[in-house]
Amino acid sequence: MAPASGAPAVAVEDLPARLTAYEGLPAAVATPGKDPVNRPMIRHWCEALGDTNPAYTGPDAVAPPTMLQVWTMGGLSGHPGRAAPFDELLALLDAAGCTSVVATDCEQEYPRPLRPGDEITFDTVIESVTGPKTTRLGTGYFVTTRTEIRTTDGALAGTHRFRILKYAPASAPAPTAPVRAPKLAPVTRPRRPRPVVNRDNADFWDGVARRELLFQRCAACAAPRFPWLPGCADCGSPDWTPVAARGDGTVHSYVVMHHPPFPAFDPPYAVALVELAEGVRMVANVTGVPYDKVRIGMAVRVEFQAYDDDLVLPVFRAEAAA
Repeated sequence: MAPASGAPAVAVEDLPARLTAYEGLPAAVATPGKDPVNRPMIRHWCEALGDTNPAYTGPDAVAPPTMLQVWTMGGLSGHPGRAAPFDELLALLDAAGCTSVVATDCEQEYPRPLRPGDEITFDTVIESVTGPKTTRLGTGYFVTTRTEIRTTDGALAGTHRFRILKYAPASAPAPTAPVRAPKLAPVTRPRRPRPVVNRDNADFWDGVARRELLFQRCAACAAPRFPWLPGCADCGSPDWTPVAARGDGTVHSYVVMHHPPFPAFDPPYAVALVELAEGVRMVANVTGVPYDKVRIGMAVRVEFQAYDDDLVLPVFRAEAAA
């Protein structure tokens, strides 16, 4: 790994020992949240996710548990409680050439709910530094931090374990002088990944094979659901019936995928969360318009696209292009 510009070189053989020396050191100490837990933030979160759980509204409202990290975020100005060892660790990785970062995963626990008006403080510790690990992005080290969020009375409200990969970007192969190559057979395009079919969703994929878009309706409370699950999230009933969707819907949200590239895909392309007329939502590609013309609220309709002899997937074509 080449050192970052202006940073002292770090011997590769010494790096793992120097990095693990930071395990157990603080990354943030007794840092207050910038805002109390508040109803407007809860409302924005629920509206963005389409979460209508009544537990998050009214005089006895609680904050959605998965908002836990929201209350610890420092925004563009950062937090004053960040501890020096964490900055030193990141600088050491930068000096080793690991100048890029990507979040990999997180784990959360919720011992007690947070309510509007609660003020929090949090402590973060550097839990582990492991590696080196070589990935498609490059070679680097996983840095895991563990944060404990407490209310002003000292009660533990949640823990948040967050893992990043700090890596040296993989460089492209150096160009070589052109040589006369023999004629080769055409390169076979890699197949798209196969969906995981199990006993819970087999009926859905059977419907796709028949060019039907199916969702589930609870036999007890009539709640519609997608993705397919073994039981109802509203009433817990294990009984359900398959229902054929009309196929029309609107784009609820979307992303445009640029990176990382996968051999079977052609970025950039749009992936949308589509809300069907029946009230359920599903993720699929949007076709019929350029990726940069997809918009929230756009009317779409399902169609079934065959990618090879044994793979058919539902996609959504913009109604304007139908």
